[in-house]
Amino acid sequence: MTYRFDDSIRAGVLAHMNGDHGGDNLLIVRAFGQADAVSATMSDLDGDGGVWNAELADGSTVAVAVAWPGGGITERPQIRAEIVKLYDAACERLGVAKRPHD
Repeated sequence: MTYRFDDSIRAGVLAHMNGDHGGDNLLIVRAFGQADAVSATMSDLDGDGGVWNAELADGSTVAVAVAWPGGGITERPQIRAEIVKLYDAACERLGVAKRPHD
């Protein structure tokens, strides 16, 4: 059964990703599901992975679900680690230089 994070945890992660990591969202979406996306926002997450809304050039939006690279998770600190893994893998797939992680 898929682990569901508390609403406050999900809201905090989504606010952070969409407020501070818009470019990362787009890289992840382009690398793992919608190469022609022009923008992306993270819309949900659970223990199995994240969901992003990808906007296309024609103005339509599609949902892109991406599994966590390390498998299912159940703890808040694991979310950041899995998103960083997705970002790194997206950069590698797209040939984009990675920035250092804090």
